[in-house]
Amino acid sequence: MSVDKKARRGKYMISAVAEIYDIHPQTLRMYERQGLLRPNRSEGNTRLYSSSDLERLEFILTLTRELGVNLAGVEVILNMRQKMSRLQQEVGSLMSYVRDELLKHESELKGRFEQALVRIDHGPLMVLERTTRITVRSSNKPAGGDGGETSTL
Repeated sequence: MSVDKKARRGKYMISAVAEIYDIHPQTLRMYERQGLLRPNRSEGNTRLYSSSDLERLEFILTLTRELGVNLAGVEVILNMRQKMSRLQQEVGSLMSYVRDELLKHESELKGRFEQALVRIDHGPLMVLERTTRITVRSSNKPAGGDGGETSTL
């Protein structure tokens, strides 16, 4: 099969992937055994790596080659990325739900705001700065005075 047909299908055999990334095929098999990669299989049980498999492999190689992460660390990082992606999707769904609910009740909410006892102008949020007063007293007491010098910072 020519490279063009492989590229169109987006499936690469283990020997092609090993050559492209300068990695031994046995290393790819080990990554599969460890659960780091999950290539599809052909009818003849040949490993076929998709473009998403190659992206994942590039990330794994960056972690191991450039950052010195061991395979246990790679597994933890990949799992954390997957969890973060799932959480981002959940947050996105929640934000869509809240937006949709607010839009459903928009006219009702506007009426409530207009009847509020305190009007709040629409505008950017303001952050009030909290200041702390520190008083420093010197320990030099004058002879007959009421205390030392006082200064405020």
